[in-house]
Amino acid sequence: MGKILRRSFLIGSTAVAGGVAIGYWQVSKPYPNPLKKMVKDGEAALTPYVIVARDGVTIIVPRSEMGQGVRTTLAALVAEELEIELNDVNVISGPASKAYYNGAALEEAAGKRATDISPSAERMRGVVRVVSKLMGNQITGGSSSVKDAYERMRYAGAAARIVLIKAAAKKLQVSEKTLKAANGAVVTQDGTRIPYTELSELAASITPPKKPTLKPRSEWRLVGKSLDRIDMVEKCTGTAQFGVDVRLKDMVFATVRVNPRLGVGIKSFDASRAEARPEVLKVLPVDNGVAVVATNTWYAFRASEEIDFDWDDAPYPPTTAQMIDGVNAAFDTKPDSELRDDGDVDEALEGSEIIEASYGVPYLAHTCMEPMNATALLQDGRLDIWTGTQAPIRCVGVGAEICGLKEDQVHVHTTYLGGGFGRRGETDYVAQAVQVAKAMKGTPVKLTWTREEDTCHDMYRPLALAKFRGSLTDGKINAFDLRIASSSAVIDAFSRQGMDVNIADPTIVQNAWDNPYTIENYRVYGYRAPKMLPVGYWRSVGASQNAFFQESATDEMVQSAGADPVEFRLNMLDHEPSRKVIEKVAQMANWGTQLSSDHGRGFAFFLSFGVPVAQIIDVVRTDNGIKIEHVYAACDVGVALDPRNIEAQIQSGIIYGLTAAITGEITVDDGVVNETNFHNYDALRMYQTPAIDVGILEHGTKIHGIGEPGTPPAAPALANAVFDLTGERIRQLPLRNSIKFV
Repeated sequence: MGKILRRSFLIGSTAVAGGVAIGYWQVSKPYPNPLKKMVKDGEAALTPYVIVARDGVTIIVPRSEMGQGVRTTLAALVAEELEIELNDVNVISGPASKAYYNGAALEEAAGKRATDISPSAERMRGVVRVVSKLMGNQITGGSSSVKDAYERMRYAGAAARIVLIKAAAKKLQVSEKTLKAANGAVVTQDGTRIPYTELSELAASITPPKKPTLKPRSEWRLVGKSLDRIDMVEKCTGTAQFGVDVRLKDMVFATVRVNPRLGVGIKSFDASRAEARPEVLKVLPVDNGVAVVATNTWYAFRASEEIDFDWDDAPYPPTTAQMIDGVNAAFDTKPDSELRDDGDVDEALEGSEIIEASYGVPYLAHTCMEPMNATALLQDGRLDIWTGTQAPIRCVGVGAEICGLKEDQVHVHTTYLGGGFGRRGETDYVAQAVQVAKAMKGTPVKLTWTREEDTCHDMYRPLALAKFRGSLTDGKINAFDLRIASSSAVIDAFSRQGMDVNIADPTIVQNAWDNPYTIENYRVYGYRAPKMLPVGYWRSVGASQNAFFQESATDEMVQSAGADPVEFRLNMLDHEPSRKVIEKVAQMANWGTQLSSDHGRGFAFFLSFGVPVAQIIDVVRTDNGIKIEHVYAACDVGVALDPRNIEAQIQSGIIYGLTAAITGEITVDDGVVNETNFHNYDALRMYQTPAIDVGILEHGTKIHGIGEPGTPPAAPALANAVFDLTGERIRQLPLRNSIKFV
């Protein structure tokens, strides 16, 4: 970044440079451009997104790349308006800065149904965007990156294009109207090309327009097409830099051992055997444990096993069974949220034949393929952190607090992430690396967790339970009563950031309360269970378990009504994009065709993060167990910026969801997590992965992200397929505890 900026000027989005108009609120004061202090005299950094230097064009992407393709998609938004090919630009991650706040990340906090696009709902979303800006919330998550950047990054490219044309007009002493931008250059009427790189000095003195005109979709060249990912070559050749790849001169290597009873510390420890090893440099205290510093990571791992600990006791129930009891008890407390309460459910149920059931899902770990790691160097009053993170600003705050520095003395270098899924929005591993670096000033420290530490010290998806009651009238749902209980991921996450808040947690009932089914008597309440294991945001957050609860219950109603699962749901919908998605997936799977006796088929629909997704899963009975044969999925993202990438994300979400449905389970004995590695916390293997077909629609009124919506319907579609095949209704995940899969 610094090398580029030494001979660069910057042009970016007027959404930052000129203020953001959000609903009825004008936030006119921009955050300081984070790049201006990085340039030398005579150079200019006007705004934070597009660099034009004498040796090339660079696009700054403000979101973390963790395999979801965001670098390519966001860069394409800029390149489209800038009239330059993706192959002709350099793309880098932006620094930690509030200028890169994510206005869409907290949009669900507006408390409006995703299908509600009324002026009042949009005003509330606007207020939340203002709050996001004031917080400077630079975060990658919530399937919000594309949604937030869709206009902002296009404005960045359009503003850059206009300034370059103005610079060329000034250089040639001609009217701007006689010039156009094409293929990385300004072109005159006689065909003369002036490359952007030759206009940098003139352009640096020109103020970007406040409201540039964007290209109509009919003129898009890149956006809306399937693009080769810009990181493909470096990832295929092993040259891409993830956090674990960072190497610095004179680096030392560390790992940690932290109390396996989460959230508490150590009574005492004896590190004499570890310290006696010649390759061990130091054993240092960190939060709730110790760090071993050695000459390489493997030596640090091995030495950490030779420390004897006397750990503090767990502050939560010591067994899974007792934790389930704790969540169950929450149903007897006052609801934490009452976001949906249509009609009169109690009256509708009175005198009716009630269909009722209870459902449960366990704690789940993230198990990113790259274990948690960070590199830190504290030297001469400056702290540098190299890590894969979904929250660079939070890393700055953590580093500043630990080292007693101002935030502008902390510099975060965001690498590629070897998986995130919400886990790398946390900063515990970063804090540990900084603590060790503080104790070893002037020496770069690379801290890497073992897989066992990574699995056993997570911020898990909550253990959650649901109780359902419903009734039918004339073959249709008359009453639907869903109560959901879990610990609060929101409260827990806030507390880890040092914020003591007591608010209703919308993730407990996330996307169960605002799904588009039209049922006259419809109630969804959330109940907050006590804090037990630390919990946080897992791919699709509350939607991942709530889809299982909702669509399992709906399927039970379908069976009681003797109805067709697809037609039954279509008859409850008045949301056209959702109807189209269901009709599309039914057409893809040839729904309604007769299956052989050894085949089963399950359907599920769920709208999460604004995206309706429908899935059909085909299973087959074999001599060794049930095999998933085929998955059909359809989604509607409003505007499909990169169809092939959307298909990949839906496939990824399905595999993640099927893994959780079949094998995912974190259990506890004596306060300690039992699962430690992939041998007992397994993932879906290649031979188990079915063929997956994806249909992409664009009937929605707004653009939405797709990193998470593919996950929620997978578990209920599979459970419903198992029921169709076997007649066994499995209401507790993982399914492998009840039935065998191959």
